[in-house]
Amino acid sequence: MTGIVVQDVSRAFGTVQAVRAATLRAEPGRVTGLVGPNGAGKTTLLLMLASLLAPDTGTIRIGGVDPAVDPLAARRLLGWMPDALGAWPSLTARETIVTTARLYGIEKPDAASRAQQLLELVGLAELADSPAKVLSRGQKQKLGLARALVHDPQVLLLDEPASGLDPEARVQLRLLLRRLAAEGRTVLISSHILSELEEVVDDAVFLVAGAVVDAAPAQAAVRPWRIRLAGATPERMSADTWQVASNLGLAPEALADDRGAVLVGFTGEDSAAHALRRLVEAGLPISEFAPAQSDLEHTFLNLSHAPLSPASPPPAPPAPSAPSAPTGTEAGA
Repeated sequence: MTGIVVQDVSRAFGTVQAVRAATLRAEPGRVTGLVGPNGAGKTTLLLMLASLLAPDTGTIRIGGVDPAVDPLAARRLLGWMPDALGAWPSLTARETIVTTARLYGIEKPDAASRAQQLLELVGLAELADSPAKVLSRGQKQKLGLARALVHDPQVLLLDEPASGLDPEARVQLRLLLRRLAAEGRTVLISSHILSELEEVVDDAVFLVAGAVVDAAPAQAAVRPWRIRLAGATPERMSADTWQVASNLGLAPEALADDRGAVLVGFTGEDSAAHALRRLVEAGLPISEFAPAQSDLEHTFLNLSHAPLSPASPPPAPPAPSAPSAPTGTEAGA
């Protein structure tokens, strides 16, 4: 089976250490997300995987092939989609794909047939004979994906593939990536759009300052949840905050609000479920109770930011006698 194995890979540019002893795996039949802030080394790592840069130390295997030793063999397995297309501006979308196919040794009739198939796949059939220079950013991204797929690769390296795509095109991209993985391909995707990654990835690798980091401590950190009461309005926010806080044994001024909902931090789903039960038993009309961040976003943010203080509801329920209308000061408004 074809997959990606990276072991203790480092790469420096002068005094700048772009990648530091990175170790990771991307398995066939799965979509792996490469997540990290700007300057984390994601693109440098992808360039090494694509055989366009050689690592200073460590080893890379693409389906058992070392791209630094045998780049041609690696490129037969790889489909590489960089962040910027770098297309030939005077060529049409069709000519771009046909030319790429010919560079891979595909015969001319087959290249033409493959180009038509891929243009339809990525939604560019109507622009097949338009020069690449007139395509929008999102359309160029689609053309870049078609180029990456031209030789039917078993491993896909995609750098910001959703950049510039409209919402419908992003949905189509997610479906296509899931389909490609279901066919047994290895898909490694780098993106800053964490909500998009959340919808498509099976696994995630977090890269910070050039190093792959263990995300387990960040995943276990306090996570904010949104709690909204039925009929919530801006005018009622203080009262809603007070009701949630008092029933969970928290200080109202320690809680924040988010678009009509109260934000409360919990250390895990069990703690959140316990709090929800407390609120329902207290008779509060809960209309929303959900994490305020996706799993990827929560983990990513906690890799470099201090978490919220956890909510720790006491075991005993609050006394039923509570003031009917809290003041702004009591509610922390």
